[in-house]
Amino acid sequence: MTEMDTAGRHDRPFLMGFIGDAGTEAIIRDGLGSFVGFTVDLRRGSVRTAIAALRRQATPKILIVDIGEEKQPISALRELANVVEPDVSVLLVGTLDSADFYREVTRGLGVLEYLPRPLTREKIAREFGPVLMGQIPERDNGGRCVTVTGVRGGVGASTIATNLAWLFGVAMHRHTVLLDADLYRGMTALMLDVAAGAGLCQALEMPERIDVLLLERAAVPAAERLHVLADRLDFMTELNCAPAATRALLGVLRNRYNFIVADVPFVPNRFSRDLLMEVHQRILVLEPTLASVRETLRLLEVPPGPLQKQRPVLVLNRMGRPGTLNRRQVEDALKNHVDLIIPDLPRQVGNAETLGEAAVAARGVFRNAMFELARQVDAVGMLDVGSGLSAGPTAGIGRRWLSFGRR
Repeated sequence: MTEMDTAGRHDRPFLMGFIGDAGTEAIIRDGLGSFVGFTVDLRRGSVRTAIAALRRQATPKILIVDIGEEKQPISALRELANVVEPDVSVLLVGTLDSADFYREVTRGLGVLEYLPRPLTREKIAREFGPVLMGQIPERDNGGRCVTVTGVRGGVGASTIATNLAWLFGVAMHRHTVLLDADLYRGMTALMLDVAAGAGLCQALEMPERIDVLLLERAAVPAAERLHVLADRLDFMTELNCAPAATRALLGVLRNRYNFIVADVPFVPNRFSRDLLMEVHQRILVLEPTLASVRETLRLLEVPPGPLQKQRPVLVLNRMGRPGTLNRRQVEDALKNHVDLIIPDLPRQVGNAETLGEAAVAARGVFRNAMFELARQVDAVGMLDVGSGLSAGPTAGIGRRWLSFGRR
């Protein structure tokens, strides 16, 4: 018997399936028996059953789903993608025999293989068996990475990064990690009322030791699907970040989480510079002051990374404070459009931070702004059904990278 490498997460099952009828279940068991034995974890149910079950338990490495009775299979599969971890390998069986549908689920959603009925034991073994043996086509798997950088200290970047991560992990129920790249004065763990972990600095010094288990020990849970990855360096200790460490770190995090939100300070060290280059999208936070405008212009001159398709998202925070510039003055000075404005909310945001809570949890202007920021970084259309939350008129817009992985 040959099995895929299951080293890493000890709580993650190798194979699980949700099948609609007894006949199909028997064929799949027989077809896969020579690869994994006859103890295959197949459960009676549909894609909706899978969605409900996987909200409450760890995602398997390989997931088999029956979509034969689903009237809206594409929508259901997108909803499933919002629940599972991004590196899951998905195999489908169904009733629709269409080349267009096959291309949509494999190329568009990242499903590894789809087999329409009628099924045979030989067909299951031929098409699904190699996946169980680890012979999987190379894909660009993984979650989306964004950085949040304050152009100056004290402009509220850590607040925005923390609340954006809370929005993804708690409100949208996606596997999310909040990475605090300020290893000397980081505030994100404190804002969520958790203690900073240990091990991140060690990982950056020795990237060959970066793996899922190391990062799981270093990441501290702030909620069921929200972890905080932070560390604390003594002020007299210099950060030693190896050249390949940041890419290795993000590679492991992208396989574990749907979203990586990094609070990255504007400081001249390798870790911060590499993060700004390796992520999908940068967010710059500024205040309506001349000093902020000057530093924003400097950061806009930083060349984009290979995964970045547009300029940084500009967030003008604390708008309306007495003695500050107005929006037109800021945009004229930047010669750029400001993407998002957040008004000055010292009581709401300040009280939340004092209590170790997320300000975005309360309805109002700030939460609306955070939903708009999620849209700006291509993170709309991911609210779990029944969450009771709304992202406004942009909700429901799909993105290809929100699927199980891209070829």
